[in-house]
Amino acid sequence: MKLQLDKRRFYGIVLEGGGARGAYQIGAWKALKEAGIEIKGAAGTSVGALNGALICMDDLEKAEKIWENIRYSQVMDVDDHMMEMLREWTLKSGPSIPIPEIWGRIRRLLRDRGFDITPLRDLICRTVDEQAIRSSNRELYAVTYSLTEKHPLVVDIKEVPEGEICDMLMASAYLIGFKQEKLGGKYYMDGGRVNNVPVDVLIDRGYEDIIVLRIYGYGVDTERRLQVPEGVNLYHVAPRQDLGGILEFDRKKARKNMLLGYFDAMRMLYGLEGRIYYLDAPEGEEYYFARLMAEAGQLTKNSRPLRCYTEGIFPETAAKLGLKAGWDYKELYLALLEERAKKCRLSRFAIYTPNQLLEAVNRFGPAETLDSEPEAR
Repeated sequence: MKLQLDKRRFYGIVLEGGGARGAYQIGAWKALKEAGIEIKGAAGTSVGALNGALICMDDLEKAEKIWENIRYSQVMDVDDHMMEMLREWTLKSGPSIPIPEIWGRIRRLLRDRGFDITPLRDLICRTVDEQAIRSSNRELYAVTYSLTEKHPLVVDIKEVPEGEICDMLMASAYLIGFKQEKLGGKYYMDGGRVNNVPVDVLIDRGYEDIIVLRIYGYGVDTERRLQVPEGVNLYHVAPRQDLGGILEFDRKKARKNMLLGYFDAMRMLYGLEGRIYYLDAPEGEEYYFARLMAEAGQLTKNSRPLRCYTEGIFPETAAKLGLKAGWDYKELYLALLEERAKKCRLSRFAIYTPNQLLEAVNRFGPAETLDSEPEAR
């Protein structure tokens, strides 16, 4: 595999807000770290600011430990079992769920005007090493909104007065539904209200190479209307599947999202192909066209003229597989291969060459014909 980024350059990293989905960002950071990508500064909103602090501290082990063991009760003053039952009730509406008890909890929550997030404050205070952040060679910016002053803020965390870094990180993460408390004499709201993807924060500070970690949280997606200046390069790492709810602080979900973030970052770093799997496939379209034609007799029920493949079977198959207009023969070959791998339930969390994936699926039996219907997406 060939690294697509220049390790001689310095990079900024943007961490989108999205609550419990933030585990994904730690997995992505792990891949960047392993690849030797030098992070010069971070800009984050909400959970992105909290993860940015861990990046600034350069403490991957601590970050992984936090997310691998995350629970609802580490963020909000709630009972973990009750939150799991509420989640199950929401998803399944199962008869075994004690609905009166759940509604009693909801009424108390409304009466108390939101979730008590004292546990989150305690977690941040235990986790954040203020001295490590101040002495770090990395910059850290957090986005929040001052309810007291009624305007957005971009906070240079290193310029925050001594002893107040935890408060400013809390200020960025004050989601709607959290019980309001003053921080440093002021009220704040989650920075996602004004800028959930603060790419502009790093551009305004002169960064030319910026890695954007998307988790599609709720908030204002300022990147959509951003005019990227000439000479600025953006590199995106983004999930292709749902990461779960922003308040779904479930350790099993977090561990899976970290794994997904790691492999999605590997996709960006090494130019991996594939819509479902992570494929190291550097060869061009001609190579895969030749493979398609060489294997065409094995993938169809009957021998046919070549034009039947190029003008009929291949376009029809591409449509069934949901390939976008303008697809090429490399995309078609890999999509067919991935379809077989998915039906064989092969793990997606590995990097395969097409030959390795083909060998793995062949162990499950012969390929289906091109005339058969691919599995619906």
